[in-house]
Amino acid sequence: MDLDMNDMRHIAELAQLDLPDGEAGQTLARINEFLALVRQMQSVDTTGVTPMTHPAELMQEPVLRLRSDVVTEVVDRNVLQQGAPQTRDGLYLVPRVLE
Repeated sequence: MDLDMNDMRHIAELAQLDLPDGEAGQTLARINEFLALVRQMQSVDTTGVTPMTHPAELMQEPVLRLRSDVVTEVVDRNVLQQGAPQTRDGLYLVPRVLE
């Protein structure tokens, strides 16, 4: 089912878009192309095809390149807080916003 210009105007109204007629025509054509692609994909017989949860499932032996979790930097809180106007017990003190 293709959309027509009335459908396009209704969608633009629901989305609260100011869509000039020239843009509406172009957008309508692109949406109808997309819907045609969806119809084409829906026509494919997927009987017996198991849904995937991740594309890596396609590989015979999934190879995920993971790095080891190693600490490479040491953070010194006291050095980082030297530029702060006020701190106490390792926390930044900020002005009260609500009374």
